[in-house]
Amino acid sequence: MAVEPTLGGLLGDWIEWHCRVPDGEGAGDHFELAPEQLDFVAGHYTVKRSARIGEKAQAFRYRRSQLVRAQKWGKSPLIAAFVCAEGVGPVLFAGWAVGGEVYDCRDHGCGCGFLYEYEPGEPMGRPWPTPLIQITATTEDQTENTYGALRPMIELGPLAELIPRTGEEFIRLPNGGRIDVVTSKATSRLGQRVTFVPQDETGIWTDGNKMTKTARTQRRGLAGMGGRAIETTNPWDPSENSQAQQTFESSAKDILRDFRHPPADLRWSVKRERIEIMRFNYAGVPWALNNLQGIMAEVEELDEKNPAEAERFFGNRVVAGSRSWLDMAKWAGKLKPREVPAGTKIALGFDGSDVNDWSGIRAETLTGYQFTPEFNGRPTIWDPAQTNGRIPRGEVSAAVEYLFETYSVVRMYCDPPYWQSEIDSWEALWEKRVIRFVTSSPPRMHLALERFKTDVGLKDSILTHDDCQQTMFHLRNAVERSQPSMRYILGKASDEQKIDLAMSSVLAHEAAMDAIADGANVDDPDEYVHVMSY
Repeated sequence: MAVEPTLGGLLGDWIEWHCRVPDGEGAGDHFELAPEQLDFVAGHYTVKRSARIGEKAQAFRYRRSQLVRAQKWGKSPLIAAFVCAEGVGPVLFAGWAVGGEVYDCRDHGCGCGFLYEYEPGEPMGRPWPTPLIQITATTEDQTENTYGALRPMIELGPLAELIPRTGEEFIRLPNGGRIDVVTSKATSRLGQRVTFVPQDETGIWTDGNKMTKTARTQRRGLAGMGGRAIETTNPWDPSENSQAQQTFESSAKDILRDFRHPPADLRWSVKRERIEIMRFNYAGVPWALNNLQGIMAEVEELDEKNPAEAERFFGNRVVAGSRSWLDMAKWAGKLKPREVPAGTKIALGFDGSDVNDWSGIRAETLTGYQFTPEFNGRPTIWDPAQTNGRIPRGEVSAAVEYLFETYSVVRMYCDPPYWQSEIDSWEALWEKRVIRFVTSSPPRMHLALERFKTDVGLKDSILTHDDCQQTMFHLRNAVERSQPSMRYILGKASDEQKIDLAMSSVLAHEAAMDAIADGANVDDPDEYVHVMSY
C-alpha cells in the first residue's frame, strides 16, 4: 500500500527540535512525540497528490481533524506543539522536492541551526506569512490547559528567540501574527479570518453553552483564509449532541477522525478488565502508562460517583447517561459482518418519515444476522437533508421492490404514519408479508424493544450485525420515554439526534422473530398464520 505524502516528517522533526517539555521533572528537555502523536501529526498534514504551490487548506486531504483520547493521554501539550508549528513552522505546502532541497530555519529568521533535507517527491513546507491562531474552549481554565503548556514550551527553547514575549492574554508572533484565547464568555474575536483554531474538549460544546455556534463561526473564518482546525476531546455523552459527536458522525470525507477504540468485549464494570482497557488506551504514551497506578486511583474515585463519566474520560468510550436505551458496548460485541447472498430468507424493518427525520430499511436473516441492504450501490438510508429536504418516495418504493426481487422476504414490518399509501401498494403486491407496525403504540412497541435489548445483551443469542455506522449512531441516540403501566417507547434527546434506523432495526428483528415463530422456515412461507401480540 502506497504511503500518502505528508509534511509529517518535516514537522515531527521541527517540533522535537524547537519545542520543550513544559513542566515536570523533564521541563526544558526536547519535546519528544510518541508514535501515536507522530501518526496524528502525519495524518493532519497529509498532502493531496494534486496539490499546487499557493494552495493552503486546499492542498491537504483534511480540512480539519479530530483527536479523541482518554484523560492524561497528553492532548494539551500536543496541541501546544501544533500551535508552535502553526505560528512559525513550515505548515503550508511549498511544492514537491526533486531531491537535495533543504528546509533551513535561517531562511525564516530562526538561528537555531535546524536543517531538514527533503527526499525526492516529498512535499515541502513553508510558514504562514501572518498567522492568526485562536485557542478555544468553553472556559478560561480549559484554555489554560493548552496555553499554560504553550508558554514554557516556547520560553524554555529556541522559539524564545523568535517569540520573545509570551503574555498572559495573547502572544505576539513575527510579521504581525498573534495567538489569542477564546472562550464562551469572550467571543468578541469570533469572525476573524483565522489560520489555525485548536478547539479543546468539544465533547462538552453544545447548543446550550453556544459553543456549537462558536465552532461554526470559526470554521467560516478559517475558510476565508484557507486555515484549518483541530478538535481534541474525551469521548462524549451521545444524549447531548455535542460538537464532537456532530464532527464524528458527519458524512464529510475531508475530516480526519482519530479515535482509537478499546476492545469492545472488555467490561468497564470489572476491575481487571477496566485495567486492561486503560493499558490499551495508554499503550502509545509511556508517561501515562508509567503512572497507571496513580491514574487508577483517580478513576476509582470517579467511578464510585459517576461510572458513565469515568468510562468516557478514562475508558475512552462513548457512553450515555442513565436515559440511554441500549448498552452500546454489548451492541459492539455483536459485530460480525458477512455477505448475505441473493435468495436468502430475510425479514425487513422500515421506519419512514417525510421532511425532517430519516427513512431507512434494515434487514435480518432467519439466522439472526442484521444488516443494511443496498440499492443502486448505496445503503437503504435516506436523509432528507441530502435530497432537497424531502425523502425520495419513488426511490424508497423502488428499493423495496428490489429487495423483494433479490431476497426471499418472509415478513416486512412498516411504521405507517407518513407512508399509508405506499404501504397499501406494498401490501397489494406482497400480500400477508407486508404488515403495519405502529411504533407509537406502547404495549406492542415496549415488548419489541425489550426483546431487541435482551437479545443484544445475551452473549448466546443468535443476533449479530453488520458495521453500519449510521445505525450505530441512531441506536446510541435513542433514549427511553416512560409510558403508563411501566412501559416505554423510544425518543431522541434532541431533534438533531435521529433514531430512525434504531426503529428499523427493532422492526426487522421483531419481524424475523415473529416469522420464525409462525413457521417461516418451512418451504412455503405464505402458509403460516401470524399471531398479533399486544
